[in-house]
Amino acid sequence: MAGRYAPRPTRTTVRGGHVGIPAARPAPAAAASRTRSWTPPWPLDLGLVLGPLRRGPGDPTFRTTPDGSVWRACRTPEGPGTLRVTARGGVVEAEAWGAGADWLLDRLPSLCGADDDPGAFTARHRLLAVTERRRPGLRLTRTGLVMESLIPSVLEQKVTTNEAYRAWRLLVRTFGEPAPGPADRLHVMPEPRTWALIPSWEWHRAGVDSKRSGTILRAVRVANRLEEAATMEPEQAVRRLELIPGIGPWTSAETVQRSNGAPDAVTTGDYHLPNIVGYALTGRRGADDDEMLELLEPYAGQRHRAARLILLSGNTPPRRGPRFTPGNIAAL
Repeated sequence: MAGRYAPRPTRTTVRGGHVGIPAARPAPAAAASRTRSWTPPWPLDLGLVLGPLRRGPGDPTFRTTPDGSVWRACRTPEGPGTLRVTARGGVVEAEAWGAGADWLLDRLPSLCGADDDPGAFTARHRLLAVTERRRPGLRLTRTGLVMESLIPSVLEQKVTTNEAYRAWRLLVRTFGEPAPGPADRLHVMPEPRTWALIPSWEWHRAGVDSKRSGTILRAVRVANRLEEAATMEPEQAVRRLELIPGIGPWTSAETVQRSNGAPDAVTTGDYHLPNIVGYALTGRRGADDDEMLELLEPYAGQRHRAARLILLSGNTPPRRGPRFTPGNIAAL
């Protein structure tokens, strides 16, 4: 990390950062409904690959455990499913429960970055070259699921990280369902019809204004059509998502980075990212989207990967003022 102290995480640094996974310790094995083993032909860092899927330390759909496992609760096209993934000795071991178990196990390599091609990236800046060497296990995940990334991305529009994570946590725990399998306190996010039936006062209690809740309600009405975007090329997927009023370039990029593993889906319209990229590559503050895109132009086709490497480098501008104090519309 640059400097003496690691920077406090922002929304962007958390997404570009690394989820810590405890060192593996033997644990009693639970009876799994289905299992799969897979050996990637390259070094794999589960924390780096799956870290962007976690929406805060209290995410009810994502957890790491002391035995070195990553747990995910998902709503797949075949129904709810829970996936436990562990990487030991170069082998990925997976267990899955629920109606969506087979679907999740079939897509295990994609989830772990098998569809990604880091060889297409060429570092043209020393900072990126050094970070790439230090993070050989970085791959871009591809979940194949749109709504599980789209809805929390909408919740993160124009608010602080803590506000967005709190809203996601409350809504999933209140209206989702317990995840299948042995994992306590994991929840599967609500199905589209349940999202559509959430009363206005529950959105308000979760701190979600009518603009963001309205966008989610419009999206869930055409959830099946939006899920089709996971099979499209990223550019087509972005166009499909942005047909929904309230979904713009920021939200669509944040979604397809995860659902489609899009290496070029750079996030524009972010409060922090242009300044971080500009500072890392030029040493100057105050970059806007146009300057960020100009600086990332040498990485066309791999701009999202370049931005993630910059975030992982820890070379972020030091703070000059106090943190923004979030509002609380639930108290109104």
